[in-house]
Amino acid sequence: MSIYFSNQLAVLGWDSYFDEKFKPLALDGGVPARVIADYGAEYLGKHVRNDGSSLPAVGDWVGVVKRAPVDMIHGVVERRTSFSRHAAGVETREQVLAANIDVAFVVAAATDVNARRIERYLTIAWQSGAVPVVLLTKADIAESVDVLRAELEAAAMGTPVVVTSAVTGDGVDEILRELQPARTGVLLGPSGAGKSTLINRIVGTDLMRTRAVHNSGEGRHMTSHRQLVQLPQGGMIIDTPGLREAQLWEGEDALGNLFEDIEELALLCRFTDCAHVTEPGCAVKGALADGTLDAGRFQSYRKLQRELRAVAAKTDMRIRIEERKKWKQITMAARVRTRP
Repeated sequence: MSIYFSNQLAVLGWDSYFDEKFKPLALDGGVPARVIADYGAEYLGKHVRNDGSSLPAVGDWVGVVKRAPVDMIHGVVERRTSFSRHAAGVETREQVLAANIDVAFVVAAATDVNARRIERYLTIAWQSGAVPVVLLTKADIAESVDVLRAELEAAAMGTPVVVTSAVTGDGVDEILRELQPARTGVLLGPSGAGKSTLINRIVGTDLMRTRAVHNSGEGRHMTSHRQLVQLPQGGMIIDTPGLREAQLWEGEDALGNLFEDIEELALLCRFTDCAHVTEPGCAVKGALADGTLDAGRFQSYRKLQRELRAVAAKTDMRIRIEERKKWKQITMAARVRTRP
């Protein structure tokens, strides 16, 4: 992990929100710093627990106590937003990948536009609390940018779509406008989507390591850690490795932002508890039949909905189990105290 100290906190995104939330840490002698890189190393800290939601993440503001020989993280400032996913594996646990993000750039390469994948990443972006923007990268090698833009706009449901190229510089100014004067953005997308190459174009130097493009036009993933980059024009941007498992975390309400068309159709169904399967008078089935609702989009909605409900159910069960264990320990301790 790397942290950054600065006497000019405002240029790193510090504002009245963080100033207020930092006060308890200041009383303990901590000084503010921002986490700028995560290399997967261990953390040393008084208030740092070893789970995915409480460990410092890239973009976090932390209180640091300066002591020789090693400065110690004293606590993590309450996050304004957080980009999370269901941690890889079978355990139901949140993994925070980036924190205090203002803009979530969902990246799709012109060589590999997948509407269903975009819907998944946009759901994660809406869950984070950040403002989502879709970036179409590698536009310089696209056969028909207009067709790809239309496909992304249909999946994005009102989310802005920006066409970019790290070769020609198209779209770079629009990205910079989203981040100025001191906003933080994160690039979300699969391996080889051109995230690091785009950052290098914005910064104007080969800051992020990249690999050559395959002759098929597909990029090769290089980023192995999360890193916050301060831009010379103002603002910051976080590069992330491609997610092998872009699994959703809690927040079913995020689907309403992305699939508003389907939820509005559901309001027209004859039955309020319509499952959109065999019920008569189902407006969703009617839209699927006449082609006004894309079947792939509806299937994507149902799949994401099932995932989110499964996570919520497992989380509720885990909380209930932990509560039972806690009260069992309290009861056993009470029996020991009252035993003659």
